Amino acid sequence: MTRRDFGKAATTVAGTSLLPAGLVQFARAADHLSIRRFPKGFVWGCATASYQIEGGANEDGRGETNWDVYSHTPGKIHNNDNGDVADDSYHLYKDDVQLLKNLGVGAYRMSLAWSRIFPTGKGQVNQKGVDYYDRVIDELLKNGIEPYVTLFHWDLPTGLAGGWQSRDTSKAYGDYAAFVAKHFSDRVQNFMTINEFICFTDLGYLVGQKAPGMKLPPSELFQIRHHGILAHGLGVQAIRANGNAKTKVGLAENPNVFVPVMETDEHVEAAKKATRIGNAPFITALMEGKYIDEYLQTAGAHAPKVEAGDFKAIGSKLDFVGLNVYTPTYVRADSSPLGFSVEHFQTNFPNMTSPWLRIGPETAYWSVRNICDNWKMPTLYVTENGCSADDVLTSDGRIEDTERVMYLRNYLMNFHRAISEGYPLKGYFLWSLMDNFEWEDGYNKRFGIHYVDYKTMKRTPKLSAEWYKQVIAHNAVE
Repeated sequence: MTRRDFGKAATTVAGTSLLPAGLVQFARAADHLSIRRFPKGFVWGCATASYQIEGGANEDGRGETNWDVYSHTPGKIHNNDNGDVADDSYHLYKDDVQLLKNLGVGAYRMSLAWSRIFPTGKGQVNQKGVDYYDRVIDELLKNGIEPYVTLFHWDLPTGLAGGWQSRDTSKAYGDYAAFVAKHFSDRVQNFMTINEFICFTDLGYLVGQKAPGMKLPPSELFQIRHHGILAHGLGVQAIRANGNAKTKVGLAENPNVFVPVMETDEHVEAAKKATRIGNAPFITALMEGKYIDEYLQTAGAHAPKVEAGDFKAIGSKLDFVGLNVYTPTYVRADSSPLGFSVEHFQTNFPNMTSPWLRIGPETAYWSVRNICDNWKMPTLYVTENGCSADDVLTSDGRIEDTERVMYLRNYLMNFHRAISEGYPLKGYFLWSLMDNFEWEDGYNKRFGIHYVDYKTMKRTPKLSAEWYKQVIAHNAVE
């Protein structure tokens, strides 16, 4: 029996004078404590990415991307799926805005396809691509939904020779960011430069499981990482120089979230330290404007070449940090030179449908706390949080994704804990608005709160959409 059930039962019994009044008051107080209310003005939203939902791959002048090439390479994607059509949001964007409106969200995190605006990554602007995003943004605003725009979510124009191996790609990104800020900042206030560095650097150029699917030696990987964060820095500078006075800039990063095995002082301190060292190539470098000693020692002879002025750009001040939060890494304090060690997952550790997505609700709390305790950020957003599930249509067309509701409820309770302790978490973007192309998993994994029939493109709200709608309406989770 939950506290709410107990409260209802106690009230009912009290009505027959069988329960003391004091116990009734206790039950009602317990019922109230089960509700976790979020601050007034908290931003509720959903998130998507261009290649995952848009489709229209060969329409209106869009240029080819690394994911077009990779997904059309046999054997790279589950079932040899690709993003040519995806959710067809290129044509159905008005329907998707209505999904957002029905949820009651105040914001939508979307990404721009770089190759729709600059088909080869630089040079001549494709006006039809710009017009498309004008239409999407205007449709959002018309429906009372604020766009939060990510400039790069992994779909890199193939016209940029060398991809992220080339420093020129970072410079081209800066020019792209300047155009985006100049054109869209009259309606878009919040821009995110990059989504998840490790996914397009390490997983694309070392592990080879994401585009472009390469397996390069360490010296090249370290330089690619540097080009990634340099692009971010040049992007921040470009957005500030070309956006209007109200423009705010951040990024959407998926840092390694280090969770203490126990909440004792020594293990909490170990998690804080692990956060700084374990995220050294990316968010630590951005926050501190340098590569820390531990990272350079690990890199050794493979350390990246850094040119004059690089870290002035990389360390540019941010208005906010976006966190993509999914799964934990548990650490304990020890007597090693680093002062901590990482715990290995047991074989029976629970996960969602995606094997990598281990369930650790406390990850939500520690993601916020560790970033703030290390770098004192003034504003944080959760720019992604969600999960895959084995969504099955019932005979009457419903999707009862109770496991997703369980996941979201428990993570949101832990985000609320961070807010209740004074950490500056200002908004939450659920991943994802709808099922979509999940990169190397193709259409085999469903993360959406709206079910997509990929034959008809019909969108159907799942139980999780109904639940999230109630959370937003009450600005609370229980």
